[in-house]
Amino acid sequence: MSIIIEHGNTFLVLACLFGFFMAWGIGANDVANAMGTSVGSKAITIKQAIIIAIIFEFAGAWLAGGEVTSTIRKGIVDTSTFADKPELLVYGMLSSLLAAGIWLLIASYKGWPVSTTHSIVGAIVGFAAVGISVDAVQWKGVLVIATSWVTSPLMAGVVGFLLFKSIQKLIFEADDAFIAAKKYVPFYTFIVGFIVAAVTFTKGFKHLGLDVTNNEAMLYSVIAGLLLAAIGFYMEKSIKRETNNGQLQIQNVEKVFALLMVFTACAMAFAHGSNDVANAIGPVAAIVGIIQAGGEVLDKVQTPSWILLIGGGGIVAGLVMYGHRVIATIGTNITELTPSRGFAATLATASTVVFASGIGMPISTTHTLVGAVLGVGLARGLAAINMRVVSNIFASWLVTLPAGAILSIIIFFILKASFG
Repeated sequence: MSIIIEHGNTFLVLACLFGFFMAWGIGANDVANAMGTSVGSKAITIKQAIIIAIIFEFAGAWLAGGEVTSTIRKGIVDTSTFADKPELLVYGMLSSLLAAGIWLLIASYKGWPVSTTHSIVGAIVGFAAVGISVDAVQWKGVLVIATSWVTSPLMAGVVGFLLFKSIQKLIFEADDAFIAAKKYVPFYTFIVGFIVAAVTFTKGFKHLGLDVTNNEAMLYSVIAGLLLAAIGFYMEKSIKRETNNGQLQIQNVEKVFALLMVFTACAMAFAHGSNDVANAIGPVAAIVGIIQAGGEVLDKVQTPSWILLIGGGGIVAGLVMYGHRVIATIGTNITELTPSRGFAATLATASTVVFASGIGMPISTTHTLVGAVLGVGLARGLAAINMRVVSNIFASWLVTLPAGAILSIIIFFILKASFG
C-alpha cells in the first residue's frame, strides 16, 4: 500500500504514457488491417482511408470502447491475488502495456500484420504466471478469450461467405447486373448503418451519461440505417452506365460497390476503435482504479472518459505516423479484392467486431478480418486464396503470444526492482 501512495503520481504518468504508446501501436498496425480491404479493392485511396480512420476510430474508441475494457481488466488475472500487494498488479499492467507496445512497434516496422489482442493478453498472462504465480491467472477467462480467437474468424468467414454469395446471386447473376446493383445496394447500406448505430446506442452513450432502452436503441438504429440507405441511394444516382456489354458491365457494378465501400470503411473503423481500444486502456483503467482507491484492488472500476480519449488519440497518432506501411500491402496479399468482395469482407468483419464489442468479448480484428477475407475468397474457390501469405500470417500470430509474454516478464522484474 505504501508504495502505491508514495509513487502513485509516477505510476499514473507511466500508465498514461505506456497506454498511449500501446494505442499508438494499435493505430500503426491493427488499423491497417481494418482499412486494408478498402484500399486493396481500390475503392478509396490511402489518404482517404487515413482521414476516415481518424474520425471513426476515435469515435468508436470514445463512444463504444468502455464495455470491452472491463473484460481485459478483470477477465485475465485474479485481482484477489493482489489484495495484499497491489503494487504488483500495477507493475504487471505497466509491463504489459510497454511490452505489447514494443512488439507492435517492431511488427509495424517489419510490416507484419499481428494481433494487438494477442500482444496484450500474452503480456498479461506472462507477467502474472511467471512474476506472481500460475494461480494468479484466471485460466477460465483466458480460455474464453482464446476461444473467441477461433470463433470470431469462423463467424466472420461464414458471414463474409454468405454476404458475397448473396451479392453473386442477387446482382452478378441478374439479367441486368447494373440495375440489380442499384436496387440492392441501398439494402446493404442499411445493414451498415444499423449495425454501427446499434452498438453506439446500446453501449456507447453510457459514457456520456445518457441511458437508452433497448427498444429505443433498436428504433434509433433502424432510423439511422434508413437515413444512411437514403444517402447511399441519392449518391449512387450519380453513377452512370458506361456500357451494357461484357466486362465493362461488371466494372459498372463495381463502381456502385466502390461507393458502398466508403460506408463500410467508416463502419470498420468505428468497430475497430470500439473493440481494440480496450487493449490499450484496459490496463490503464486498472492502474487508475488502484491509485484512486489508495491501493485497494476493486472488483469494478468505472472507465473515465479521459482514459478513452488517451486510447483514441494514441490510435489516431499511430495510424497517421506509421499506418501506411501495412495498409499498402494487407489489402492485396491474401486474395484479389474488388469493391464488391472488399465490401463483403469488411461488413462481415465490422458486424463480428461490433457484436463482440457489444457483449464485452475482446476479439482480434486481425483474426476476424482474415477470416472474413478467407470466407469471401472461398466463395470464389480455394485457388483464389494465397495460402503462402495466409500461412505466414498464422505464423506471426503464433510468435506474438510468446513475444508479448517474454517482454512483459522482463519489464515486470525491472519495475519490481526499481520501485520495490
